[in-house]
Amino acid sequence: MMKTMTEIVVPQLAESLVSATIDKWLKQPGDWVDVYEPVCEIITDKVNAELPSTVAGKLVQILVEKGETVPVGTPICVIETEGTVDVALQAAPEGHSATSERASEKEPLAVESEDAPMRNRFSPAVQQLAAEHAIRLSDVPGTGLGGRITRKDVLAYVASGAGKSNQSANGSVAAPAPRTVDAAAQVRSSGLHLTETPKFPKIEVEGSSNAGRGDNFIDVTPIRNTIARNMRQSVSEIPHAWTMIEVDVTNLVLLRNKLKDDFMKREGINLTYLAFLLKAVVNAIKDVPIMNSMWAVDKIIVKRDINIALAVGTEDSVLTPVIKNADHKNVAGLAKEIEELARKTREGKLTLSDMQGGTFTVNNTGSFGSILSYPIINYPQAAILTFESIVKRPVVINDMIAVRSMANLCLSLDHRILDGVICGRFLQRVKDNLESFNLESKLY
Repeated sequence: MMKTMTEIVVPQLAESLVSATIDKWLKQPGDWVDVYEPVCEIITDKVNAELPSTVAGKLVQILVEKGETVPVGTPICVIETEGTVDVALQAAPEGHSATSERASEKEPLAVESEDAPMRNRFSPAVQQLAAEHAIRLSDVPGTGLGGRITRKDVLAYVASGAGKSNQSANGSVAAPAPRTVDAAAQVRSSGLHLTETPKFPKIEVEGSSNAGRGDNFIDVTPIRNTIARNMRQSVSEIPHAWTMIEVDVTNLVLLRNKLKDDFMKREGINLTYLAFLLKAVVNAIKDVPIMNSMWAVDKIIVKRDINIALAVGTEDSVLTPVIKNADHKNVAGLAKEIEELARKTREGKLTLSDMQGGTFTVNNTGSFGSILSYPIINYPQAAILTFESIVKRPVVINDMIAVRSMANLCLSLDHRILDGVICGRFLQRVKDNLESFNLESKLY
């Protein structure tokens, strides 16, 4: 067969993306690469992602070394293929499933040897699908080249009912096993609870003649550089104003304590206060839609969809993954979305789609003990709300002192769009929604 050389280039992962940095090479010259198999990890100014190969063949040359930043469209490596490969791939982390399915519908790709072992080579889409259905890939029969398992093989295996690891002898589906979290290992982040400690920034120590003591230097990553640029742009362009209201969440605390164990048994995830807060916020935005807007110089754009961005902070970055169409979800649905974003954050699997489209930002600063904060608006949105720590305090009710669970809600607003009156009404509506939860409130 005729051998051809194919260049793998940095793809246009997002409209605003202009460059990417090579973080790590997963393949080296001489290694075999399957179609859609990641060849390297790249860092963009939004998320980190694996870059899959658009062809199957042998990696013969690396053109861009680790740590180099190159523009979109730049060739980064060369892969030697045999025969003609008709594969079109728009390489994006969230596109693996669709592209892998297109590939499985095509004729098998040519490889160096017809007897090459392919059984244990799994594409990211196949691995993700197997994890979603809790099946072992070793049990799935492969129909691809060399016995390789395709996405269609996994779907057929699931449809056949062969994977019965989650089924009891009488055929009923068993409830998912509760996820346990080691309290000692639990790390609280702003809004999401991670089950493993986030990585610390990489530090390079500059040596000195003073007994080996020197200054520490931290490389500015593309994500950190984007955070700095966006924060500077927000503060310099948006005239920030700030207001706060306190909320009595005693009934909410009782409701959550009543439901959290059953919810864990039923859904296998933690029921957090954040899910109730998001429900209260989206219902308030429905009543005060100007909160869901942005400044566009000669007009104010009021967004139709309510997409809630969650500020997720770790030791070295702050990310804002987005719950799309949050107003269409109940409390249980919001809790599941929060858990999914927590999992993706924990595994470093947030995609560009997860990070885009936010119209209003919520930050659960109370998760690390804060009782009062002044957040910077997530540009170009109009406002950001923080939910502070729940603290038992003595309060006056009907001229009597009672101990209640209280929390502060802090709102930063774009004073070009919003004024004190409208934001006061909005916060009062969020307060009313939170205080309206009682022991009869439903999650579904």
